[in-house]
Amino acid sequence: MADEKTGPDSPGFSRRGFLKGLGVGSAGAAAAGLMPGGTAQQAAAAEEKSALLGPGETSITLNINGESKKVKVEPRVTLLDALRNRLDVTGAKKVCDRGTCGACTVLVDGQPAYACSMLAVEAEGRALTTIEGLGSPEELHPIQAAFIEHDAQQCGFCTPGFVMACAAFLKENPNPTREEVRRGLGGNLCRCGTYAGITEAVLDAAGVKGGA
Repeated sequence: MADEKTGPDSPGFSRRGFLKGLGVGSAGAAAAGLMPGGTAQQAAAAEEKSALLGPGETSITLNINGESKKVKVEPRVTLLDALRNRLDVTGAKKVCDRGTCGACTVLVDGQPAYACSMLAVEAEGRALTTIEGLGSPEELHPIQAAFIEHDAQQCGFCTPGFVMACAAFLKENPNPTREEVRRGLGGNLCRCGTYAGITEAVLDAAGVKGGA
């Protein structure tokens, strides 16, 4: 699953191709249409707003797991740091902080994104889902239950990001092959090497109704 190189003619999903929701950390990129689900009008509005922000803190409202949360952040603060350090939403983990490992994966308007590579101010007005909002101890999401069943976690640092990426993957690919799972989840890395268990968990959850 850690293999990110796939040619243009390769079947399935590539590491970067699947993470099409990856936050890019700049209004200019948003205007270029790189933000998940963003329209040209939204991109222009984000660019105009960002030009008026900073260098001090500004107040924004984030829609996290269906709840509106107000927070004051400097424009340079990432979504990950805003979640963990300002709002005490700590499910997404800060591991590489370079948009590489996927431990901080959240859903932005239903699409997977690296929270460490997206500015908090860019997330305003978007629907954010973190691991805390995917399921509950009383009612686990199918992929969460499958992770437990197949012992698909060890140290746990990568687990929340993997679960979020798997949920998004299953929503788009409810009946994946083993190879599609391997390619589709290439944007997330596990230092403990639990890829076999994760693959089995995804294939098992595919027999249930997948998705976030």
